[in-house]
Amino acid sequence: MDSLDSVIDPLRDFAKDSVRLVKRCHKPDRKEFTKVAFRTAIGFVVMGFVGFFVKLIFIPINNIIVGSG
Repeated sequence: MDSLDSVIDPLRDFAKDSVRLVKRCHKPDRKEFTKVAFRTAIGFVVMGFVGFFVKLIFIPINNIIVGSG
């Protein structure tokens, strides 16, 4: 019976914590949603520019290393 309790107890605790989290959650209002969406869009743009510039820098370096032909 101990082995069964050792499996069920963590699952029961996880279920309690999950229910408590869902009860505390709330739907964001328009102001909060626009703030989060705007910051997420800025993050996408910044990460896109970082990726673009890394690619821009490594193309000539790769051509030097591999050589042209």
